Amino acid sequence: MDTTTINRKKVICLDVIFMIIMLLADQWTKKLAVTHLKDSDPIVLIKGWLELTYVENRGAAFGILQNQRVFLLSITVLLLIICGVVLVKLQPVKKNIPYHILIVLIIAGGIGNMIDRIALGYVVDFVYFSIIDFPVFNVADCYITGAEIFLILFFLLTFKNDKNDDQDTDNGEKNE
Repeated sequence: MDTTTINRKKVICLDVIFMIIMLLADQWTKKLAVTHLKDSDPIVLIKGWLELTYVENRGAAFGILQNQRVFLLSITVLLLIICGVVLVKLQPVKKNIPYHILIVLIIAGGIGNMIDRIALGYVVDFVYFSIIDFPVFNVADCYITGAEIFLILFFLLTFKNDKNDDQDTDNGEKNE
């Protein structure tokens, strides 16, 4: 057994542990929302800015695709499979650690919302930015959205750096 295989297994184990922790945190916050916010007035955390309020979202982000449960579950499963394959194929090297973390967050968020859709028929949302009247969301949504934003940024920065490295190599070869 070579060291790459051992490292890959260790990295995947760490990915799974991190995913389970994030998933448990998401489910715990949703349980708290159901227990303390359902059938109650919103809890104002920062007046005019941030509230905790209970919402049953039967759609996707921003409430689109309302009552399309089977379609949303199908898309979620497909995207989770793609993320899982990418995660397993991703080389276990230091420069890929941010990608592992971000993909695991997307998977944890997707599974968290999928659990709600399967068990409840809707996703529990509870965080509301009243200052901008932003749609109510949950912790899993934060994982997915935040990770996607950072994944795009890391990809763009990596692509830009790789492009610059290629140009430096080309320039160095021409000068020799």
